[in-house]
Amino acid sequence: MIRILIADDHAILRRGLKEILVRELESVKCGEAENTQQVLSEVQSHDWDLLILDVMMPGRSGLDILKDLQGLRPKLPVLVLSTYPESLLGKRALKAGASGYMNKECAPEDLVKAVRRLLAGGRYVSPALAEVLARDLDLRADEPLHARLSNRELEVLRLIGTGKTVSQIARLLHLGVTTVSTYRAHILEKMHMTTTAELMNYALRNQIVE
Repeated sequence: MIRILIADDHAILRRGLKEILVRELESVKCGEAENTQQVLSEVQSHDWDLLILDVMMPGRSGLDILKDLQGLRPKLPVLVLSTYPESLLGKRALKAGASGYMNKECAPEDLVKAVRRLLAGGRYVSPALAEVLARDLDLRADEPLHARLSNRELEVLRLIGTGKTVSQIARLLHLGVTTVSTYRAHILEKMHMTTTAELMNYALRNQIVE
């Protein structure tokens, strides 16, 4: 029996992933988690063969708990499945300990291919992410300004780029308004900017906004 934990805060997406995996793989049992606290609890109390992990969930993000997961179950393969493009978070996920990274717009057959590869002990890099990694090997240019941001700061920057206010961002990320304001201040400082408008323009120019 293959045991796969699906972590995403959208019930419809969890159900869709479960249906694909049960249909395409033999002897699969899927568990579910809707936030990162539940993920850590499930991983600590049960043996899973694979974790499919979303990035943006209530509380801590998926990327934030990758190190915790390595401490709890160092051999557990993690496939990060996200709305963020590979060029934005793919490298971060792999460096943080993920075994693979895919965009949620991927085809079902590509998802199954990635799952099979990770279950077999391998790693999965999508063609889009492979291109990013290859380009990084060829280029020696300075990293972009947003590369110095933490994962949570990058999430806040992306939402700022969509025109969201501090209050709206706080609701989306289930954080306090003061906390989001602090993240915004840190982002401005790290990127040597002074206004929200500058951050919005930067996010648009660098395709951080979906």
